[in-house]
Amino acid sequence: MKAIFDNVSYSCSKIVTESYSTSFALATKMLSSTIRNDIYNIYGFVRFADEIVDTFHDYAKEELFNDFEKDLEKALAEKISLNPILNSFQHTYHKYSIPHHLVASFMKSMRMDLYKTKYHTDEEYKDYIYGSADVIGLMCLRVFVKGDEEKYEALKEPAKALGSAFQKVNFLRDLKADFEGLNRTYFPNTDLMDLNETSKNHIVNEILGDFKVGYSGIVQLPNEAKFGVYTAYKYYYKLLQKLQKTPPLEIKNARIRVPNYQKFGLLAKSYVNYKLQLV
Repeated sequence: MKAIFDNVSYSCSKIVTESYSTSFALATKMLSSTIRNDIYNIYGFVRFADEIVDTFHDYAKEELFNDFEKDLEKALAEKISLNPILNSFQHTYHKYSIPHHLVASFMKSMRMDLYKTKYHTDEEYKDYIYGSADVIGLMCLRVFVKGDEEKYEALKEPAKALGSAFQKVNFLRDLKADFEGLNRTYFPNTDLMDLNETSKNHIVNEILGDFKVGYSGIVQLPNEAKFGVYTAYKYYYKLLQKLQKTPPLEIKNARIRVPNYQKFGLLAKSYVNYKLQLV
């Protein structure tokens, strides 16, 4: 029965989420069970594409990416794939009528990671952020509003801003790995070899602006999604606060983390705020 294969596919996407990001997996668990699997399905898809360009250094990455993209388009067209990650994603794609241009923009940004290592202008940077982060926020928003087009249009900008904030926090946290391991620098007009408090604070303030816009959308989300998204917001905001307090030299030489005990503390506080309707 195809239902068995589909359930196996959904389980694979959940495993990918839990294996690659304990923080995102924890936040996803706080979503309603009616939408949780669909967020796993989106994460599994974007994670696999990202892994190809970021970690498969001993293989022909461009060839692998081309094959993955062809399989993706075939899955979306035929509504099935023997790749369980793509099979689960196509299910969510069709269920919530995710616009194809969001998927295309994401794949465009991932392809840029195959060869582009620096972003010299704000326009280049924004274009990359849109495809690598904003559209993921928009895909998830399609799930959160369950096809309500009016709600989707009203919350598009906050969803994009929150996606941007999460991605930029990751960039700031991963400066060392991106620069030394992948020779990439994402922030334009920033010399990472000479990162100082002024340039770091410029980045932090940019992210704080994104968080402010993103939070305005969280409070308007349906109850099925609000607590889970708020949990993710609190985690990334806490990580940004730690980065804000960390000297630039340390950011360049170590990966800043939020310990598990703090993650669970944030979860508890988020739950209290949610139940008291402070969100």
